Amino acid sequence: MNHPINILERYWTFTSFRPLQEDIINSVLEGEDTFALLPTGGGKSVCFQVPALVKEGICIVISPLIALMKDQVQALQNKGIKAMALTSGISYKELDTRLDNCIYGNYKFLYLSPERLQQDIVQDRIRQMNVNLIAVDEAHCISQWGNDFRPSYNNIIKLRQLQPTVNIIALTATATPNVVDDIIRALDFINPKVFKQSFLRPNLAYMTFAEDDKRFRLKAILTKNKASSIVYVRNRKATQDISNFLENSGFTATYYHGGLSNTEKDKAIESWMNNQKQVMVATNAFGMGIDKPDVKTVIHLNLPESLESYFQEAGRAGRDGNKAYAVILKNKSDDLLVENQFLKVLPNVDFIKLVYRKLSSYFQVPYGEGQEQTFDFNFNKFCKTYGFNTLLAYNAILLLDRTSIITLSKQFNNRTTVLFTVTNNALFSYLETHPDISIIVKSILRTYGGAFEQETKINTTLMAEKANTNEDKIIKVLTRLEKAEIITLKYSKTDAQITYLMPREDDKTINRISKVIKQQNALKQKQVLSVLEYSNNNDICKSVQLLSYFEETEISDCGVCSVCITRKPSKKLDSGAIKKEIIQALEHGELTSRALFKQLPFSEENINAQLRELLEHNIISVTDTNTYKLAHI
Repeated sequence: MNHPINILERYWTFTSFRPLQEDIINSVLEGEDTFALLPTGGGKSVCFQVPALVKEGICIVISPLIALMKDQVQALQNKGIKAMALTSGISYKELDTRLDNCIYGNYKFLYLSPERLQQDIVQDRIRQMNVNLIAVDEAHCISQWGNDFRPSYNNIIKLRQLQPTVNIIALTATATPNVVDDIIRALDFINPKVFKQSFLRPNLAYMTFAEDDKRFRLKAILTKNKASSIVYVRNRKATQDISNFLENSGFTATYYHGGLSNTEKDKAIESWMNNQKQVMVATNAFGMGIDKPDVKTVIHLNLPESLESYFQEAGRAGRDGNKAYAVILKNKSDDLLVENQFLKVLPNVDFIKLVYRKLSSYFQVPYGEGQEQTFDFNFNKFCKTYGFNTLLAYNAILLLDRTSIITLSKQFNNRTTVLFTVTNNALFSYLETHPDISIIVKSILRTYGGAFEQETKINTTLMAEKANTNEDKIIKVLTRLEKAEIITLKYSKTDAQITYLMPREDDKTINRISKVIKQQNALKQKQVLSVLEYSNNNDICKSVQLLSYFEETEISDCGVCSVCITRKPSKKLDSGAIKKEIIQALEHGELTSRALFKQLPFSEENINAQLRELLEHNIISVTDTNTYKLAHI
């Protein structure tokens, strides 16, 4: 019963492995250090979970993503497998108890972040565990040349000392050969077994279209492909805007971003996974650990930040092996936007030193102190206090988090929420007798229209700016309204927490990571330029461009991407037939070119060509509202 295929059938109900999975599992069971490079959807987790279940003992899984850890632990627990994660926010006593359970409680999986390996108590208990395997997930984070490098991943090598006889499996979905070599060296692999699955996805058509009106093209794509889809957008506000636009256009859509509460996230995911909603509109926070095989289209309304992330996000389409589409819609302004979003907000060493010093002043941390102290953090107030550009400051704080100077824990589920519990008329009657708060209340109502129907999260900093006052005044007004039973109010002073991982030493602290900062900035510039080159290159097959980026050599044109389809000889269309159908359509009334594109079974190029001829021969004319009509009507 402990044969890998039996484990697979028992817990996953599959009767066969995907390509390379069985070879990887056998390598792990033979005690070999193993590297698995499997593209998104290749089933990486099975490669360490199955052999860990075959063998006696517990598997230690290192992962940088708390959300992914929680998802995998929950999935294992749902299968009746004992698993736990050591996430942030647990007390020392609870940590002590959980580690004891790993030694004596027959647990099969322990998930933890690389930062946890710095704690003496964690190291001491790992020595006592019966460890059967060490799995390093998202292993590209260990490489200085990898997408999302985290120096804390260098702590993983300590596991070699704590459990010297245990083999390691490293797994990632995107890595160039340089990154693979770096990972193998950093983990001290000896004669590793390396398994690489080609990045080729023959069923996935990569498309890039220049489109001034992206929303119109988005509707056309989703109308043509009436199946499960993901639409990636640049920011949180856009997720809700595009989701509402699609709903108002007759589609079923929901949205996802990192600022939603866990309940809201779960509700959105469930409705999309169960196909109650066709479209998930999301930021790049969505997708990790989500395995939905029937996604037909993945559409990027904005350029991604790297080809590594694009390949992962696009790869969520067509996991069932059926024809699928990965589409980028871009216009003339996108190149400049991506440079502004990703390149012009890269913090240099001096700026990071400044942000770090100001953080310490903000929290009143004395020099040489602060280690393991946690502070509530209002990011907007911090930026306003010191006059920081929010994007630049946020990237600086993220870099401090990634390099293990601090940890940033986002607590977006605890923001200020308001629900008006009186009628519109009753509210305005109240404001007539309390004119001093009228501007603030009206600013809230004009910004958050749904506050009469449901609890609505509000940005108190934004409200202060709109009402030309300060944030404290906004809170006092909301508290007054709550006491007057005009609203129900849930208020939190913070949207995040920051924990110092080392004592404050100002410039000395940052000097230790200055090389990493410069290197990461150079890597980000290279990645963004690669995205721009990919999106603008309409001469080389899109699949070939992607495979070449990951340094695959045995490649040929895919035949289905946006470049390849333009090379195929088009069928000779009867221009007379196209003209006839245009005329028949216009006999029912005036139509825009878009309406004709949507209504007729011909390409935009062919329809436009015949419209020009019909105009030249005065068979049709253009109205003042830019619609077409028959000339004799």
